[in-house]
Amino acid sequence: MARRTLESAEYGELQQLVDKLYATKPSGTVTKIDVEVAAESADLGEDLREVIDLLPAGRYKRARLCDQLNSIVTAHGWGYVYGTVA
Repeated sequence: MARRTLESAEYGELQQLVDKLYATKPSGTVTKIDVEVAAESADLGEDLREVIDLLPAGRYKRARLCDQLNSIVTAHGWGYVYGTVA
């Protein structure tokens, strides 16, 4: 039986977004607005924009942002579709 992949064409785009946000300051923080602006610039699809919209307001070091995004992605059952972030 052939294995069916659930990966979307947008698989890994959240990881790229996180990498871009912390490219110049890996130990820095970003705000939800920073994430929203980066997501808009990256022209993320509707589902991934929903993930960003559900992100609580605040300032995030990389690990905390990843935890929040992964929680949202997992709650929607989209881990295999869009991937998780680190």
